[in-house]
Amino acid sequence: MFYREINEHTKLEILQDKHTEGLYQLTEEGRDYLSHWMPWAPAIKTADDTKGYIRSTLKEFAEGRSLACAILYKGEVAGTAAYHVIDYGNRKTSIGYWLGENYQGKGLMTVAVRELVNYAFEELGLNRIEIKAGVENSKSRAIAERLGFELEGIQRESEIVAGRFVDHAAYSLLKSKWEKNRP
Repeated sequence: MFYREINEHTKLEILQDKHTEGLYQLTEEGRDYLSHWMPWAPAIKTADDTKGYIRSTLKEFAEGRSLACAILYKGEVAGTAAYHVIDYGNRKTSIGYWLGENYQGKGLMTVAVRELVNYAFEELGLNRIEIKAGVENSKSRAIAERLGFELEGIQRESEIVAGRFVDHAAYSLLKSKWEKNRP
């Protein structure tokens, strides 16, 4: 199982059934906020929906296709960070993430994504990591930029969220750049 202690208050742990209630409550409390950027937010209506999601991520992890983690802050689920699909053939993946509103501004996401970047390059042997964020989602974009990801372009009308098309800023980071300029 995947577990990383980032600092005395922050841990990164593979999503498991034990995170169901905390993750569901965090989703429920932030549903309006999350629904603005996350197309999945309206579909999570019960704790059982959350448990189903967690179990699907565990299956994908067992198959070597992805890794979804709970970000734990002082023992509470603060959000998630995940490799969407690990493409070993092309040695790349993409990272997605979100935090509950009450946990933002503490640097949690930066340290969590940094840990996933390190793991991808050092342990999984990947060469490229991508992050996509809504063009107007300045907080998500700031994580990518803070960690040295380069903006490759804007993907117009890339995703439908809350009934509207959202343009995505597409970022990437190569292992060679990370090793040279690691923040």
